Amino acid sequence: MTDKSTWIPLSDPDITAAEIEAVSQVLQSPRISSGPKVEEFEEAFAKYSGRRHAIAVGSGTLGMLLVLRAYGIGPGDEVIASPHSFRETTHAITLSGATPVFADIDYWAGTLVPEKAADKITPKTRAIMAANTNGHPAPWSEFQALAKANNLHLLEDSTEAIGSVYRGATVGSFGDCAVFDFSQPGPLVCGEGGIVVTDDDDIAITIRRHRGRRPEERTSVVIGNTPPYQSGMGDLAAAVGLAQLNGIDRILARRKRAALWYYEYVSSFEGIKDPYIAENVDDVYWFLYVVHLGTRFSRSSRDAIIDDLKTEKVESAAYSQPLHLQPHYFGLGYRRGQFLVTEKVADRAVALPFHGHLSETQIAFIVGTMKDASINVGAGTAIYL
Repeated sequence: MTDKSTWIPLSDPDITAAEIEAVSQVLQSPRISSGPKVEEFEEAFAKYSGRRHAIAVGSGTLGMLLVLRAYGIGPGDEVIASPHSFRETTHAITLSGATPVFADIDYWAGTLVPEKAADKITPKTRAIMAANTNGHPAPWSEFQALAKANNLHLLEDSTEAIGSVYRGATVGSFGDCAVFDFSQPGPLVCGEGGIVVTDDDDIAITIRRHRGRRPEERTSVVIGNTPPYQSGMGDLAAAVGLAQLNGIDRILARRKRAALWYYEYVSSFEGIKDPYIAENVDDVYWFLYVVHLGTRFSRSSRDAIIDDLKTEKVESAAYSQPLHLQPHYFGLGYRRGQFLVTEKVADRAVALPFHGHLSETQIAFIVGTMKDASINVGAGTAIYL
């Protein structure tokens, strides 16, 4: 049994002396806004991801917005996306003025289904935005073929993923552009920030122009023709991000250890289903440890379990609030019942604490508490998917 006086948070960044020293050095330097440390971080992340360019930005959402702007996607255009997500990067589509066209997900992987996306393609479609949901890679071979056959841009949302491997390649290497986010609860955290990676020289230049303007560029006629969003990353955040990137193997290994402990204890409880890994996925580094409740559970009983966990000082959350059920999208005609798989998963998916500081004792307590909570709400333990 864990110490009940201690709150177990949903996420807890893996911060070491290296991050603290990196921030201290920047604070003692003449530049804490966007400067040399950002450029160093960009160069290191491009090398890590195997892409030609990496452009640091203020958030994953801003990164995706700049990508859409760079491709000239806006009013009158459609972008196919998933309504299922913890992080709502899809909002960038409406921020650009384009229309999000949702397609349903795979029940087990939680990722967009290529065949369902194909059914949504119209003459107005300009891009497909597929996500590595909760760290699980999307079926990228099928999406690449679909995008090529229809002359569409393929945008990779990796805001919930880093390190995962699909058919021998790491996430971030599949889309024409890929976007990462570095806010909690991800493995690599720098406070707030994100990065866009791409191999396209022209797109990288355009994204940088939309992102912001260096002081020495203020008189440039070419660059001055593009009003920037001033959406860059500062050297303080970049310093933390670079230190985290240098230690990413250690961070991911600690999270992998926690995932293995979870799997051991979740497997002994038939009332919840551990995360699924698809056949062509070589490795997954989860964003959060998300478990699926069985069909005897309702949305209200899911919420009751989250409340019971909170009573025991364990932070958990409903993993997904479907985008098509949010008021922002009602004006586009979306309503409950249109994406049944997304709604079913969202009503029964619970995100449990997941970070490198968790002990085996804490994980045993979390799963045991969840088991007790399921009995409290009347669902019992013999629950089937």
